Amino acid sequence: MKAVNKAGAAACVAAIGLACAGLAQAQSYPTKPIRLIVPFAAGGTTDIVARAVSDGLGRELGQPVVVENRGGGGGAIGADALAKSAPDGYTLGIATVSTMATNPATNPKNPYDPLKDFVPITNLVNVPNVLTVNPKVPAKTLKEFVALLKANPGKYSYASAGKGSISHLDGELFKDITKTDMVHIPYRGSGPALNDTLAGQVNAQFDNLPSSMPHIQAGKLRALAVAAPKRVEGLPDVPTFAEAGMKDMNNMAWYGLVAPAGTPAAIITRVHDAAVKALQDPNVKRRLAESGAYTDGNTSAQYAAQIKRELDLRKKIAHDQNITLE
Repeated sequence: MKAVNKAGAAACVAAIGLACAGLAQAQSYPTKPIRLIVPFAAGGTTDIVARAVSDGLGRELGQPVVVENRGGGGGAIGADALAKSAPDGYTLGIATVSTMATNPATNPKNPYDPLKDFVPITNLVNVPNVLTVNPKVPAKTLKEFVALLKANPGKYSYASAGKGSISHLDGELFKDITKTDMVHIPYRGSGPALNDTLAGQVNAQFDNLPSSMPHIQAGKLRALAVAAPKRVEGLPDVPTFAEAGMKDMNNMAWYGLVAPAGTPAAIITRVHDAAVKALQDPNVKRRLAESGAYTDGNTSAQYAAQIKRELDLRKKIAHDQNITLE
């Protein structure tokens, strides 16, 4: 019995020691620059959100937050790199619907588990999605575009941020709902996809609004529908997908902050509080609002539940539409 008690006491002391070490680590954190992995190429919405928040986050933490773009695989390459990083708070990442839901839902060989390999910190922003076409496409409205596709099966193409990305899944869902046929052209992020849509090399794109908005306002892209609870303030003439009878496509995207699994809870709390303060900065809020993003800043537990809901939804869509990347 004494041996058991001694073993228990030793374990208790060890646990207390680990807790104290973690607390000390969190109190001194951070002592060097922090790497923020963006799992898509520069120029897309994920990159825009990361760069809008990183400066404010760095100011709150007292160390630079350096954005590192790791595009490819619909976000899977960057997300996997984050999952395999040291859980010390010095490597964080931007999580998206693509990395946390559509990739795992459609790819049986996805290299990471979205629910086990990361610690959710906070959802930074919610963002409407948008269907745009190059102005050379002879369709002014969503109804005209659907009619055009039906009259020309396989002639027109749409760009996505990569296989398994939210834009890929939305494109395939759109084709199923409208009973049309478009050629899918995957890219290494929405930035490159956007560039080719602007150039007319691809006819249409399912994208997040922040990266497309300036080009819509400049007349370089034509917006046909948005995925949002209501019409977007800057696009009053563009209907929501729900208004157009496509309620299954009317889901906003989100962009959050996550850390590798095993990152100490005290560090997660420190980063969470700093991120929420950064989101409250008037310049950050203005910059995000101008691009069509709505700031969030929920709790770690709330964000974890949000990720789980999205994963379940995308699994259902992938199953119902028989979408797989095998």
